[in-house]
Amino acid sequence: MKKYMFCFLLFVAASAICLGVGFAITKDSVRPEEALPGATIETETVTEAQIVINQEEAKPANAESKDKYYLVSEDGYLLVLYQDKTTICLYTHMPVMDFPEEERGKLMDGIWFSSMVEIFNYLESYTS
Repeated sequence: MKKYMFCFLLFVAASAICLGVGFAITKDSVRPEEALPGATIETETVTEAQIVINQEEAKPANAESKDKYYLVSEDGYLLVLYQDKTTICLYTHMPVMDFPEEERGKLMDGIWFSSMVEIFNYLESYTS
């Protein structure tokens, strides 16, 4: 039993010496992080011009019109067109046959939406 106790104490002493030497070696090489002079963090640099006090007054530059996007069926698939009805905004690759008959008629004529979120919500309501 004395033999095991001697081995255990020798192990504890050797471990303590190794930890002490390791601490002494790395004590000087580890430096606390300091901010670089002149560096700023983006989340802290909000200017007064960027703060919107009244949300109703803050509108995007292209928010003049209420209806911006046009969902229409062409060649059996749905397309999202911009307000001019000629420029393609998004190919949906969704067949019109996945929609009910009354919605197919509306999609053949085209449906106006004011945002892409509304289009995605509309498509999700009929495809899920």
